[in-house]
Amino acid sequence: MIISVIICSYNRASYISDALDSLYHQTTGLGPFEVFVVDNNSTDNTAQVFEQWRLQHPLGQFTYTTEKMQGASYARNTGANLSKGEWLCFIDDDAIAPPNFIENILLHIQNKPFAVGFGGRIIPKYIPSQPKWMSYYVSSLVGNFDYAPIACAFKNEKYPLESNMIVYKNVFDQVGGFNTALPGVVGTLRIGGEGKELFLKIMKIGHTIYYDPSIIVHHVVEVKKLTPEYLYRVASGIGRGEKTRTLQISQIAYFKKIIEYLLKLGAAILLGIQYTLQGTPAKFWPIIQFRIDTLKGLLGK
Repeated sequence: MIISVIICSYNRASYISDALDSLYHQTTGLGPFEVFVVDNNSTDNTAQVFEQWRLQHPLGQFTYTTEKMQGASYARNTGANLSKGEWLCFIDDDAIAPPNFIENILLHIQNKPFAVGFGGRIIPKYIPSQPKWMSYYVSSLVGNFDYAPIACAFKNEKYPLESNMIVYKNVFDQVGGFNTALPGVVGTLRIGGEGKELFLKIMKIGHTIYYDPSIIVHHVVEVKKLTPEYLYRVASGIGRGEKTRTLQISQIAYFKKIIEYLLKLGAAILLGIQYTLQGTPAKFWPIIQFRIDTLKGLLGK
């Protein structure tokens, strides 16, 4: 087994079938990979949806399991512990992989046999359409990610995002997997940054992490759910995660992050003014609110 695809799922019964369908119809066939759906205490009918889907798609290795400790880091670690693949591939339960997704992962492994971690592009699939207030900078909150037009190494502490990242299992185990002090969503609280912390640990022991734009997933974004409360939870969760991560390093690292976030808030104000002058005033406030909310999370508010 080469690749273990791990899907952490929480109340996405309406989308999990599409995610599984996209993996079932890969150009490589089903031989090179296995799939684990890790249900993280869903209160909808995710289990029944998977069972019905599996009856209709009996080939390949698709496994449903559960993780009772709430948080994506716990669920992803559970999937990793069960996996048999040399490589771990993490995608979200509302992500759709193109037919060549696994093929392009295998090509990347072949072309960079020394690499131990990499990630790819994430394209939002807005339902019904992209809101007029959405800008490039705010779209990172809904998973938009396009680091570079060509395959390259990540620099300046950049890293793959959680919904499209691949890591060599031996190295994943070596650094202790995902830090459960950064669990992701727990109830209405979010403490994010688990992917960042994972790859920074891998970089710290001397490895290079790569970006490959040919490795793509499409991420479903229901526009009706993009309420101020939702956006605050995601943005503040980024800041809350950075507080946890940096304080585990040192108090100085935390203070440096506060200064960085203040500078980013200033830059957001300038960008908002620029959008207004360019005739797109709807983009003015969301980009500033994003930075205010991340700063609130960083300060523990």
